Amino acid sequence: MNGKKWAFEDFEEGGVLELGSKSVTAEEIIEFASQFDAQPMHLDEEAGKASILGGLSASGWHTCCMFMRMMCDGFLLDSTSQGSPGIAYARWKKPVLAGDTLTGRSTVTAKRESASRQNLGFVTVRHELSNQRGEVVLELENTGMFIKREAAA
Repeated sequence: MNGKKWAFEDFEEGGVLELGSKSVTAEEIIEFASQFDAQPMHLDEEAGKASILGGLSASGWHTCCMFMRMMCDGFLLDSTSQGSPGIAYARWKKPVLAGDTLTGRSTVTAKRESASRQNLGFVTVRHELSNQRGEVVLELENTGMFIKREAAA
């Protein structure tokens, strides 16, 4: 973007934003689960292996949080983002296991100007996180609100 912040006008339908990658450790899985989702398969390797997940696995909510950090670093923190009115869906497609490396990408599926706020637009984006084997582990869609370039100046 040549040093400019992402504004509403910069998003194009069909455009893809790469979110980089993140390695997942057993320690962070356990730390998150201890605080927020204390199910056995998120706290203990043996319990994870005994579950249908096949090993110590990140909570789906932890996976969403990792995605959010990747999206922030990928473009949101360098944008005119005003938040989001919500998500359309989130699907946990495969377990995220300790040792996995996640890669993210976001594809713009729609955009529209706000009918009530002249300086604002809505951008709908479909996101995917994949593991090192190319398997999609998280799929979600949301709409973000972005200030228009003129208004941001």
